[in-house]
Amino acid sequence: MTAKRFSLILNGKKAGIPEIRNAVYALREQGYDLAVKVTWEGADMQRLIQESMNAGFDRVIIGGGDGSLNEAVTALMHLQAQHKEAPLLLPEVAVLPLGTANDFATSAQIPTGITQALTFAITGEASAIDLIAANDRHFINVAAAGFGAQVTAETPVELKDFLGGGAYTLTGLAKAIGFKPYEGTINTDKGSYRGNIVVGAMCNGRQAGGGQVLAPNAKINDGLMDVTLLKGFTPIDLPKVIEEISSSTTDGEFCFHFQTHWLEIDFPLTLPLNLDGEPYHCEQVRFEVKPKAIQFVIPQTSQLL
Repeated sequence: MTAKRFSLILNGKKAGIPEIRNAVYALREQGYDLAVKVTWEGADMQRLIQESMNAGFDRVIIGGGDGSLNEAVTALMHLQAQHKEAPLLLPEVAVLPLGTANDFATSAQIPTGITQALTFAITGEASAIDLIAANDRHFINVAAAGFGAQVTAETPVELKDFLGGGAYTLTGLAKAIGFKPYEGTINTDKGSYRGNIVVGAMCNGRQAGGGQVLAPNAKINDGLMDVTLLKGFTPIDLPKVIEEISSSTTDGEFCFHFQTHWLEIDFPLTLPLNLDGEPYHCEQVRFEVKPKAIQFVIPQTSQLL
């Protein structure tokens, strides 16, 4: 059997880390065929993946954070869409976590140390996992829709954590006090909902926002997305809202948790939305699970499987 060939695609901002260079040299000395490519700007990811495929690499390793991983899976799906008549054999995907949060890698229990993570990316076993399409984009972890302007200083810390305060937003930070919820329609295979929403999270993985667990029971190979929706509320409702957010097993007066194969959002105003932390603005969005879309290197004991 021919030995696998590996292409490491590094986020350009992380390419100068000495430990990465040392780990690459060490793995090459062990006999692994490992090439290194570096991104400079947004369009580079698809080009470098295409080059890796053309060169016959069996596995691409994405060195970066959740955003880089998002660019990679979106690029793979775009390349596949361009070859509908003769489907492409996509390379396996692995991740070298180099972001600040690394939410997906952390929840998947992938090693976070550079040397250990790169070694696992090469030696680990790949499993078929789901992706979720959002119109023409794709994501691997979480899409979060934020309704409102920003989290205020008066917002309770539990709610601020859930909404994703700080540098890593769950998306479009929402005001908890004094907000004006967005009105719109959400359709799913469970039925339709029309009313106001403060924030929504469509989850393939389990956590976002730098460690905030949004879907503690989510699996990335079950063909379903786990959804959490938070309705508008008043200051007097805060204790109940926080209690319901913490409970992932029941639907409450303000917070709803459910699973679905697809979900459509139709709002009259542009919807602030993040896909794996990457901004995406659109009034109408259809989310749809793409079962077993890629082969991803993940511990076989991962809680996400």
